[in-house]
Amino acid sequence: MNKNTICIWYDREAEEAARFYAKTFPDSKVIAVHNAPGDYPSGKKGDVLTVEFTVCGIPCLGLNGGPQFKHSEAFSFQISTEDQAETDRYWNAIVGNGGKISDCGWCKDKWGVSWQITPRVLMEGLSKGGEVSKRVFDAMMTMQKIDVAKIEAAIRS
Repeated sequence: MNKNTICIWYDREAEEAARFYAKTFPDSKVIAVHNAPGDYPSGKKGDVLTVEFTVCGIPCLGLNGGPQFKHSEAFSFQISTEDQAETDRYWNAIVGNGGKISDCGWCKDKWGVSWQITPRVLMEGLSKGGEVSKRVFDAMMTMQKIDVAKIEAAIRS
């Protein structure tokens, strides 16, 4: 058992979400699906209660806890990408599967979990300091999905 596992609360869709993440991101898989041994406030005996899975190697547990709690941007997965093709692939997978577009490289999947699809060059540009960081930041603030070419141009300017 892992010392630390991210527990993500879903209404009733933990298995569907875990299977989507497993097919979308590398080093991701569904490890186990556990059914409830008895009735519980938002389900019945035999319903899927928890799902063990990984996202890019990070251990997670999906809990079908019911509709009481909703996701917010206070928690997000940040996925580092190497180029525009990889950025597009993950962004399009999330948004194209019922997700929602947000700003500055953020989007939400159809279950409400927030994702930051973050090209490596963006973080490198932001970490340079001074005017370079300011140009990169200003460019990012105009974007929804990150445009790698525009970030690279901001670094060079």
